Amino acid sequence: MLELERIDTFRGQAQILRTVSLRVGEREAVCLVGRNGAGKTTTIDSIMGLLPLRAGRVTFGGRDITRLAAHQRARLGIGYAPEDCGIFPDLTVEENFQITEWLKGPAAAVGDDGYERIFSVFPEVKGFLTRRGLHLSGGQKKMVAITRAMTLSPTVLLLDEPFEGLAPVVVSRFIEAVTTIKAMGISVLIAESNLVNATRVADRLYAIDRGEIIFNGLPRDVFANHDVMRTIRG
Repeated sequence: MLELERIDTFRGQAQILRTVSLRVGEREAVCLVGRNGAGKTTTIDSIMGLLPLRAGRVTFGGRDITRLAAHQRARLGIGYAPEDCGIFPDLTVEENFQITEWLKGPAAAVGDDGYERIFSVFPEVKGFLTRRGLHLSGGQKKMVAITRAMTLSPTVLLLDEPFEGLAPVVVSRFIEAVTTIKAMGISVLIAESNLVNATRVADRLYAIDRGEIIFNGLPRDVFANHDVMRTIRG
């Protein structure tokens, strides 16, 4: 479904990613875990086309998308909920969704049935459609960011630190939402700092440190790898 092949990415003059390879299969939830600054967000930005690659390639559904712009990748079916949520503060929640509709174009309008499916992930969002982004709580912004990404009818959804800053009970609610998204046939790639949260939702797990993948396997196997555990926990 989605594959990175030996990608190198820089931010300015600094190389952040070094020959990073990973893949996300159909109907799969994959977590990329690591400490802050390890390269998780840079990996997500590289997939989305927000940062150019110096080497390697990104393929989506068997198609090379390495040189495509971010909005073109979104139209192909890659949804994205950034770490800072990216909610327009002066627009209502409904207007934030309308921007996504505009990106897709009239031929790909969601429609009432599509919105009912989307709102089944976070029914709470219906209660603050008329509220401006400025007046949303942190958890509500994350709900809106994920719901907005869902309006693109993605086949792969990229979530950057969706559980960060949330109370444990709210984290459980978001993990339920990811399970619902998977049941819709949508693959999910999650960048996550908390290993325990990652293992609750991931089918497979990658660990990254200093821009390099240091582990790839089943969530249960990472706990037996003492070197990786020591690196992740600092």
